Amino acid sequence: MSETAPKAAGLPLKLEHITKSFDGVPVLRDVSYEGEVRALAIIGPSGGGKSTLLRILGGLLAPDGGRLTVDGQPVPFDEESLRAYRARLGFVFQDGGLFRHMSARQNIEVPLQAVHGYGEQAAAQRASELLERLGLLDQAEKRPGQLSGGQRQRVAIARALAASPDLLLLDEPTSALDPEYTTEVLDVVSELKHAGTRFIIVTHEMGFAARACDTVAFLYGGRLLEAGPSRQLFDHPRTPELTRFLGRLLEWSL
Repeated sequence: MSETAPKAAGLPLKLEHITKSFDGVPVLRDVSYEGEVRALAIIGPSGGGKSTLLRILGGLLAPDGGRLTVDGQPVPFDEESLRAYRARLGFVFQDGGLFRHMSARQNIEVPLQAVHGYGEQAAAQRASELLERLGLLDQAEKRPGQLSGGQRQRVAIARALAASPDLLLLDEPTSALDPEYTTEVLDVVSELKHAGTRFIIVTHEMGFAARACDTVAFLYGGRLLEAGPSRQLFDHPRTPELTRFLGRLLEWSL
């Protein structure tokens, strides 16, 4: 994947006092953030609210309270408005979310036609472009069960990119992968950044968050405790929670 592009302008993002509970249990507690998103990593321990926050950012889940503004426009959480908002985004989930009865090519073509109004020929051309770009053209007719874990996630990324989204949202896309495939997928995401794709990724891969992402947000216990330039957070954590979190992760690092 060799194409390059000028550095993408950041997408203005503002969260104001976001809250969310499930069955009376708070998951997000008064989360506020403001910045321009190019490559943002959301990190923190399991159960801290990372995936819930990403789903609110993606319009897949409504907050109980608070306000979300993207690119200067408030996001209304009625279903009709959310359909239009979600159409501007690309999603990659932990398991890829591919249709298992469809080929890799069909997984890209069908949403383009059904959701984004592409004609058959235009969808086929776009699918071929992305499969080639991500090194998957020779796997185009295989179904997900015939692909490796890394290949499946690359197909999922291709599908998410197909309609040229304003923002790519990735929810722990390597959590179910072996180390070799984890590297394969993270390399693709890093290359997308250099090609101008803006993204937010929930990840436990601290090396990727530190080196490939411009900005990091640390969620702990449903609260956003720190956010800022990635190297600053990793080199000089301000809170004992982040210091302890990083220390535990790095304890067994080579």
